[in-house]
Amino acid sequence: MGKLYYILWPSFLMAGVAEIVFFTIIDPQELYLFGQPVSFSRLATYSIGFFGFWAACAASSMATCFFQRSGRDINAETVAHTTPR
Repeated sequence: MGKLYYILWPSFLMAGVAEIVFFTIIDPQELYLFGQPVSFSRLATYSIGFFGFWAACAASSMATCFFQRSGRDINAETVAHTTPR
């Protein structure tokens, strides 16, 4: 559960920043999806954008948590999974 906080909280904060920067520059009513204008309301576009940014930032945070593991931790997991019971 502790790792989940390391992933979701920073990604939530950065998604908020990304949302502010992105929608300060781009008007939600001028967005196009697959060549068609987006027909969602502004609030729906903001919400979808926030959750999209949050997912991207969470993937980045998850990769950081995954790659910061030491070789000893990775090898211990491998031995634990391959040891017969």
